[in-house]
Amino acid sequence: MQSKSINHPQNAFLDISSPDPMELTYKDSIERQKTFIFEASFNGRMDMYSDANTVAEYLNAHEGWFCRCAQPMKVEPLSDNGYVLTVGKYGSFGYEVEPKIGVVLKPPVGRAYHMHTIPIPGYDAPGYDVNYQALMELEEVAVDAGQTEKKGLFSKKQNIPSCITRVRWNLDLAVEVSFPQFIAKLSPTLIQSTGDRLLAQIIRQVSPRLTHKVQQDFHLSHNLAVPPKSSRELNKVNKYHKYAA
Repeated sequence: MQSKSINHPQNAFLDISSPDPMELTYKDSIERQKTFIFEASFNGRMDMYSDANTVAEYLNAHEGWFCRCAQPMKVEPLSDNGYVLTVGKYGSFGYEVEPKIGVVLKPPVGRAYHMHTIPIPGYDAPGYDVNYQALMELEEVAVDAGQTEKKGLFSKKQNIPSCITRVRWNLDLAVEVSFPQFIAKLSPTLIQSTGDRLLAQIIRQVSPRLTHKVQQDFHLSHNLAVPPKSSRELNKVNKYHKYAA
């Protein structure tokens, strides 16, 4: 029997329909995998004790605050206005991934900031693809001088400056994962619900921590009082989706 020399991808399967059952025919693993798209959408806000122009100047200098506040995620610069983020290890059903994504913070249009995923040169994500879209907008809000907030914006009694900036944001995150055969045999409904729940859990862990660090970094660097926890908000937005194939 003469063997064939074939260039093949990392994942391969034995094709038992071959005339010679011992002959390996390599196929792209995606043909025998199920691909699921997990999605999560959130919106939220954080309040800054300063005017919108001052907050905008701070946000525009993202090469400083973004790297400081994204920790413990690993951050590496990527071209102009871009970064590589290593989020951490996550998994379920015995299948684990360590998402690494490229993101870019676009220059603002007015008081609106758009952030989205970009390709990482020379990096091929192993079995997953991430699509991250976020929009952040600044709204300057006038407050009565000397006002203290007891509920709503702030749960603690605290003097509020005459002008604050409310940063509102929306994010849509979709992760496409091609599962190996042993997982693809499970119920699609179970895989979908578990993946969606895990994705939402990751956002609930990462987003509030990032928001809090940005607030602290801004206010301490400007010698301002740091707003309490009630000045930050995170809400899940339900959207319909289904697995791909």
